[in-house]
Amino acid sequence: MAKGTFVRGVSWPLAAAGVLVVGNALWLAAGLVHVWNHPVIGWLALPVTALLAGHACWRVVRHPGLDSGTRRFWRHLTAACGLLTVGTIANSVDALGGALPSQRVGPVSLAFYLAVLGVVLWALLRLPSWERTRSDWTRFWLDTCMVLIAGIGLVWHFSLREHQQWIAQTGSAGAMLSLAVVGFLSVATFVKVAFAGAGRLDRRAIHLLAAGSAISAALGSLSPFLVSRPYLSSSMLAVPVAALSVHLAAARQLRTGASAPQARRRSRRVSIAPYVAVAVTSVLLLATPTADPRETVIMEVAAVLLIVVVVIRQIIAVLENNRLLGTVDRQLSDLRSYQDRLEHQATHDRLTSVANRALLERHVEELLTDQQVFHLVLLDVDDFKTVNDRLGHGTGDALLTLISARLTTTVGDLGLVARLGGDEFAVAVPARTDEGGETDIEALADRVLAALREPVDLMGSTLVTGTSVGLATSRAGDTSQELLRRADVAMYAAKAAGGGCWHWFDPALDRIADDTSRLSADLRHALADGQIFALFQPIVDLGTGATVGAEVLMRWRHPTRGLVPPDVFIPLAERNGSIIELGYWVLELACWQAATWQRRYGENAPAKISVNVSARQLAEVDFVDQVQDILCRTGVDASRLVLEVTETAVLTTDVAIEQLTRLRALRLRVALDDFGTGHSSLSLLLDYPVDVLKVDKSFVSGASAEGAGAIITKNLIGFINDFGMEAVTEGVETVDQAARLRLAGYRLAQGYLYGRPMTSDDFQQHFESSAKVALSA
Repeated sequence: MAKGTFVRGVSWPLAAAGVLVVGNALWLAAGLVHVWNHPVIGWLALPVTALLAGHACWRVVRHPGLDSGTRRFWRHLTAACGLLTVGTIANSVDALGGALPSQRVGPVSLAFYLAVLGVVLWALLRLPSWERTRSDWTRFWLDTCMVLIAGIGLVWHFSLREHQQWIAQTGSAGAMLSLAVVGFLSVATFVKVAFAGAGRLDRRAIHLLAAGSAISAALGSLSPFLVSRPYLSSSMLAVPVAALSVHLAAARQLRTGASAPQARRRSRRVSIAPYVAVAVTSVLLLATPTADPRETVIMEVAAVLLIVVVVIRQIIAVLENNRLLGTVDRQLSDLRSYQDRLEHQATHDRLTSVANRALLERHVEELLTDQQVFHLVLLDVDDFKTVNDRLGHGTGDALLTLISARLTTTVGDLGLVARLGGDEFAVAVPARTDEGGETDIEALADRVLAALREPVDLMGSTLVTGTSVGLATSRAGDTSQELLRRADVAMYAAKAAGGGCWHWFDPALDRIADDTSRLSADLRHALADGQIFALFQPIVDLGTGATVGAEVLMRWRHPTRGLVPPDVFIPLAERNGSIIELGYWVLELACWQAATWQRRYGENAPAKISVNVSARQLAEVDFVDQVQDILCRTGVDASRLVLEVTETAVLTTDVAIEQLTRLRALRLRVALDDFGTGHSSLSLLLDYPVDVLKVDKSFVSGASAEGAGAIITKNLIGFINDFGMEAVTEGVETVDQAARLRLAGYRLAQGYLYGRPMTSDDFQQHFESSAKVALSA
């Protein structure tokens, strides 16, 4: 409702009610020293103020923005005001209807007054309460009992003990009863608002109602002082004050409208009130005249009851506090447990549950701060990416978990085991044992390697994993990063030595690493400086001895180091990424050369020009598109080209199958290089599109070539032919080896027996010479 409407609709009735209250107060005060001949004037204001209060309540009921519970409360108060109006009229008839004025309250008047109280109490009870626990409600009722006992004591002491005089004055005990109920009503109203809540009802409006009830009851208790003045009545002031409080409360509610009530604030008033009640009762007991044994007994009973209630309340409070303390203890325990879990999650690896990098570095820093000498062991699982990509991440995770468990069991209490990430683990081991002896770190490294080498069955696959281990010892001035770096350098030295072993850090490794770093930097511009060149190694027909093709091989002539072996610079190129540029360069050179020989020799041109493709090349998204562009620019017959990929390149490239399939669609052939040296070579033939298998030289000219190698090569050719593929044997160095392979069924071979890698011109002469020899034979 707008403010202007409030001023026009409510302000003048409220002002009129205030004037009537002030007027009646003056009338009553004047009546104490002057006898009024027309006492009806004092009674006229009672029904008028009641009607004005009812009108104000009805306006609140009609407010459109209020909720149903609030409107219901004010509807009840409207009805109460109506009953009060009728009751005051009946009361005035009782007081003025006889031959002389009196203070009589008849049964009809009493009935209406009690009806007013009943409606108001019902309205209060129907207001929604705040949610409370059982303990809260128990304390509430105990506090209420204390307040009521003290209130009864007060009413008795100041009013009810004079009940004979009241009955003689008013003609019945009704007035006395009404006054007591009004007093308790004010207490109930206050407690309701302070503790139990009042829904969306305006709290200040309820406070106005409570205050009005209390003041009205106090004014009503003035009746004994008016016994000698029958033309006056305490109702002349008590009723208008009560009506005015209702009017003020309605005006307050109308002003705030549907706005949300103020948030309930925790108050100490209800908690203090019971103890105030005890104090008041105690004062009354002390003030009771000893000559009146009846009143003394009543006040003593009240005091004892209050003490009993207070004791019960304190016992409940102690029990509740103990329960709360128990709850707090449990919550603190849960909090500590939660903090421990968070600490564990922050310092331990989620997959394996061993320490993570953060905890390891913190532990190492603490050891360094304490100037303790200790060893750092760094472990890396050999070919783990192959296992992960080939068998899936689930198998890879299971393998890491098993490795972690074996590592933890082997190390035991000797040191801290941590997973640094991926397939890297570390162990920090004090140089001295608890017994004061030296830790045999090399023996521990051997036990770790043996434990991790044990075969493991995971998800239907049997795996044998090797591990490369680097060892480093702390020294003065170290940091955790520096110590990890040295262990990492040692670990890569172990990996370079073939893996499956341990290696101590040596300062020479740093020099080697520096030298490797400089060599890697030189390799980046070697192609642009013309230092990279290509050689061709012949591939021959074992039956005729004719050269039928060549494998194109890269070589690097360093300006100061001379020729750098391919097993040195190819891994460097793989690591620094220059292998992609080198790979495209050698592929294009091979295509130009093959196209030249194609034009020179026609159908008799070399039928197989093989070029190696690295894993990083194969993983390039546009690799096949680049190959197709080279084929188009050079005009080479794609069917004469063979792209060689290693098993590792296939397994470490997620898109290998798709890339190889697209290459074959361009009429290129695919060869699997170094066949037989990997873990799962046979299964590759089922999944990957392969045309040629290059049997590794370790089966042909290695240490086991005369024994197991011979058996393997003899049996390989059978299923190679059954798969419809070609086989090229590598590393043929002697005539006996060539004869054995030819007898086994192999048709193509390459090796030093037929020629070392040579320039394109030398290969061309070699090709022509071998062709003449083949024709003459």
